[in-house]
Amino acid sequence: MRSRVRTLILPALLALLPAVAGAAPRAVPDHADLTGPFADGPAVTEACLGCHEDAAHDFMKTSHWLWQSTQTVVGKGSTSVGKINLMNNYAIALPSNWPYCTSCHAGYGWSGPSYDFTKAGNVDCLVCHDQTGKYRKFPTGAGHPVYTPTAWETKIWEPQDLASLARTVGKPSRANCGACHFTADGGNNIKHGDLELALIAPSRELDVHMSADGQNFSCQECHTTKSHDIAGRAMFSSPGATTNHLECTGCHDENVHSKRILNWHAKSLACQACHIPAVARENPTVVSWDWSTAGKNMAATTDSLGMPVFTKTKGTLTWARNVVPSYAWFDGVSAQYLLGNKMDPTVVTHLNRPQGSRLDPRAKIYPFKVTRGMQPYDKQQNVLLVPQLYGNGGFVETNDWDKAFKSGMTAAGLTYSGQYGFAGTESWEKINHMVAPKEAALKCVDCHTGAENGRVDWLALGYAGDPSKNRGISRFELKDAYGDLNK
Repeated sequence: MRSRVRTLILPALLALLPAVAGAAPRAVPDHADLTGPFADGPAVTEACLGCHEDAAHDFMKTSHWLWQSTQTVVGKGSTSVGKINLMNNYAIALPSNWPYCTSCHAGYGWSGPSYDFTKAGNVDCLVCHDQTGKYRKFPTGAGHPVYTPTAWETKIWEPQDLASLARTVGKPSRANCGACHFTADGGNNIKHGDLELALIAPSRELDVHMSADGQNFSCQECHTTKSHDIAGRAMFSSPGATTNHLECTGCHDENVHSKRILNWHAKSLACQACHIPAVARENPTVVSWDWSTAGKNMAATTDSLGMPVFTKTKGTLTWARNVVPSYAWFDGVSAQYLLGNKMDPTVVTHLNRPQGSRLDPRAKIYPFKVTRGMQPYDKQQNVLLVPQLYGNGGFVETNDWDKAFKSGMTAAGLTYSGQYGFAGTESWEKINHMVAPKEAALKCVDCHTGAENGRVDWLALGYAGDPSKNRGISRFELKDAYGDLNK
């Protein structure tokens, strides 16, 4: 049974693992003395630590290593937040699914709740620094690059010469970062909408900053790094991080436009709102995930984009291209659903949600990708359930929800009543990438159409209607702190 499950998920995942190299390797110290042979990933790290022990200890202080940090959470005060206690409506949760989820952790062997985060030998140096594009971590191997495959798996998993990979190390490329961030939750562009494999070598039309005929930026150009601590905080995993957010004004002057009306708009609008008119412009992204159909005996189907609509192990997915963002005020803080929180199954549960309002001086209107889902909850306790999806006895293998909830909730340190149903959820991902060339930025009429069902939901933003249709509206209501629009 277990080999049958692997045949369903591993070939597809391995095909998605990108080459972890981008532009030509940059000049680095000669590592020719790393002759090996190295039996496994930790052996490579041991050799790296011979010269770079401080680097490993610096990295072990960061959220990329810990996957959590202490933050102020709306309604909960100061608490530890991260993948250990967050839920999403994609792969749902980390507990009980460690070997699968942690294949994207920059370490080795995180296969359960007792992982040793203090052991420098667990740090995976190659995943960020390999420049050959040949380094791979087995999709269900808890972050290990060395794996003993079954007979059929030898067709999809080739042994790696870790010594030759170690001798090529350099500064991370876009593809190094994208090895995890572009294929989050199991496939290309599934989760974010603005992060996908096409960004390894994008056209100027797809991303003006990263294209070879544009700025050809590496990720570190914006996500500046000091002592292995990478600037920038994802809204979902860092809901209380009001500092260390990256903004366009870090490089661009706030009054960068030649037209005053555009600079005036920028007091209330984030740059991304106009300069990222749509996401998933190259490849589709998931906009809804219905777990309630998983396990049913329905025929597997694909949509007009060639994407899988129904699979027995995942349920029903809806894909879309050229997705117009949803717009909301955001002041740098997000509300968050944590494991064990109470929910109301009769309404949509917001797994996270940007905070801010029209009258909040800290807030601006940002674009977001919103994903809607149907996921399991406990009918007696009214909490979202954590299933064991992968591994021995997991849902992917057994199609038994009850068994998956028993093991999953136990791993999460929660109880399960034995009664389950499915309820609607919603998650918000802040859009920052796929910046279009300036000639493709939104124009006035794209938002100010006068139509009730246009690009912008003015009522949701706190307006009575399109403010451009009412010149008598006060400057305070428009958040104009710098003068009259008509001048």
